[in-house]
Amino acid sequence: MELILWRHADAEEGSPDRLRELTALGHKQAGQLADWLNVRLPEHCRILASPATRAQQTVDKLERDYDVLETIGPAADPLAVLKAAAWPDAGQAVLVVGHQPTLGRLASLLLLGRQVDLDFARGAVWWFEQRDPADAYTLRLKAVMTPEMTLK
Repeated sequence: MELILWRHADAEEGSPDRLRELTALGHKQAGQLADWLNVRLPEHCRILASPATRAQQTVDKLERDYDVLETIGPAADPLAVLKAAAWPDAGQAVLVVGHQPTLGRLASLLLLGRQVDLDFARGAVWWFEQRDPADAYTLRLKAVMTPEMTLK
């Protein structure tokens, strides 16, 4: 099972929060990360996105179908995100496009077994793989990619 966490790209300031859109830089970041992901994502990957505009604009760059779930919106609980992704028993790769601090806390939960505030950069991807859901020791952080690593 693979769980890929993708934080939305750079977004405008303002309110209401859910309607904030990507900046020009954010569109570029999302496009570059989408290009990186598209050549690596399994063909059958379930994609889940926050209902916030900036998250959907980010995932739109993949040009793949996705589901919008309230449970992974801004200020979502990391455990609710894991449940929505059916981690670690989904039987397929799952990509979650969401927000900070949720994704940082979720990454720390997977890596450390507890929630702490990890910095999860705008537009970054953290890719986890668990070979055996019954054995926590088979979890590995497969990749971390930031927009700065892909921008040309």
